[in-house]
Amino acid sequence: MEELYPFLRRDPLDLTASTAAKARESLELRRRVLDEMDKPLRACAEAVAASLRGGGRLFTFGNGGSSTDAQSVAALFTGRGLPAVSLAGDSALVTALGNDVGFEVVFARQLAALGGAGDVACALSTSGGSANVLQGLAQAARLGMVTIGFAGSGGGRMAEERLAEHLFVVPSSSVHRIQEAQATLYHVLAELVSADLA
Repeated sequence: MEELYPFLRRDPLDLTASTAAKARESLELRRRVLDEMDKPLRACAEAVAASLRGGGRLFTFGNGGSSTDAQSVAALFTGRGLPAVSLAGDSALVTALGNDVGFEVVFARQLAALGGAGDVACALSTSGGSANVLQGLAQAARLGMVTIGFAGSGGGRMAEERLAEHLFVVPSSSVHRIQEAQATLYHVLAELVSADLA
């Protein structure tokens, strides 16, 4: 608890040392995942590039901070002139589906309406266990989409149920470190896809 909320500590905290330690930890984890996931990341980039070359589109989704990351992934691709959209970006649609149908289907319903074979679904989660993210991946697989998952903490159900063809599990239980490492991975993925298409 104190790692997440250092201001709750009763003893004085050396903020400089704490910040330096977190920066070192983050850098080490990012280097580790890039080294360990180099080949799978390149294989994923080839699959995404092939999809986009064939007229496919990229759909990204996640909850909370992962929702923001999903929007970042979509922005990375659209900024390169590639078709991508975040399914969490339309708050009216997400809240309507959540209220009228159920929050667990907010991504699956959108993919059923917008996605198809040859498209790409990219799911982001720190736990790998969010019901709506898992249902989104399952729907994407039924549609014949390329499926990508970013998770942490062992991968959760996303890993257990093998819901993503291309799965990147960050070996950490810290939400902060997981999201930082995922950001590194999806930035590199966008660069690789862009280079392949160029």
